[in-house]
Amino acid sequence: MALAATGAILVGCILAAVHHGEVVAHRVGEPFGTLILAGAVTIIEASLILSMMLSGSANPALPRDTVFAAIMLILNGVVGGCLLVGGIRHGEQRFVLEGVNAALCVLAAMATLVLVLPSVRGGAAAHYSEAQLAFAAIVSTLLYATFVFVQTIRHRDYFLPAGEGVLAGDAHASPPSARTAAGSLGLLLLALVSVVLLSKSLSEPLETAIATAALPRALVGIAIAALVLAPESLAALRAARRNRLQTSLNLALGSALATIGLTIPTVAIAALVMGWPLSLGLDPKGITLLTLSLGVAILSFGTGRTTILQGAVHLVLLTAYIFSTVFS
Repeated sequence: MALAATGAILVGCILAAVHHGEVVAHRVGEPFGTLILAGAVTIIEASLILSMMLSGSANPALPRDTVFAAIMLILNGVVGGCLLVGGIRHGEQRFVLEGVNAALCVLAAMATLVLVLPSVRGGAAAHYSEAQLAFAAIVSTLLYATFVFVQTIRHRDYFLPAGEGVLAGDAHASPPSARTAAGSLGLLLLALVSVVLLSKSLSEPLETAIATAALPRALVGIAIAALVLAPESLAALRAARRNRLQTSLNLALGSALATIGLTIPTVAIAALVMGWPLSLGLDPKGITLLTLSLGVAILSFGTGRTTILQGAVHLVLLTAYIFSTVFS
């Protein structure tokens, strides 16, 4: 009963986070609205990782597993779901090619430098040296900061939903007042903190259930990442259903970038200060899935138009990731 009640409260917090995130996004406009939601979720995700490591229950691969799970869930699950839902409802959807290409360019560079390069150099099982941790933190911060500058200032038009269809009610709705938006921002942060805390409380029952079923412990990380990412995932799916694919992609790809650009530097600095050993390099299976996912994403968004086909392919890749984790 307690577990069911916790799950019900968690669902309510997720729905509340989506609602208040949309209120804030309507007030500040694109791309700032999606950036706020993605940044808030990722900051809290990093805090969750740090709290688990401080509790002594973490292992050196926890940040790698969490970040990799988040990237795969976003790049294949959220993106695939958005393309499939939008394609079913609207047939073919369009977006600004320059903005998506910019996000994929940065994501490919960050993921390779942080998660792949050290594995090629020293093996996935090797712990990061202090120099490797410092390098990962610096390149992640620089790339993410540059992307945010381009997204919000230098080339903001690349990320605006120009030419997208909107619902009639949305087209004529006036932005909320500054007071309403400020209240929603506070409630958004409260809802996100609640999601993380509830996710952490559910982690032990989930781990027990997975251990009882003789399944890999990595599934716990996937489940927790899915719960933490649920608010922005639901917001992206709702935007795609309303034929706002640009908004969906801003949120999805921006979240993947923030996952690396904010989480890795935070964890790396904490590891250097606390003397924690970290292993961020992926194994060959993980490298293969990451490379395939990035390659398919580049092809999916190569024309500026998407259909249900691309969505189905990404969802199949998500299934392959989960299947390979279960039967590793």
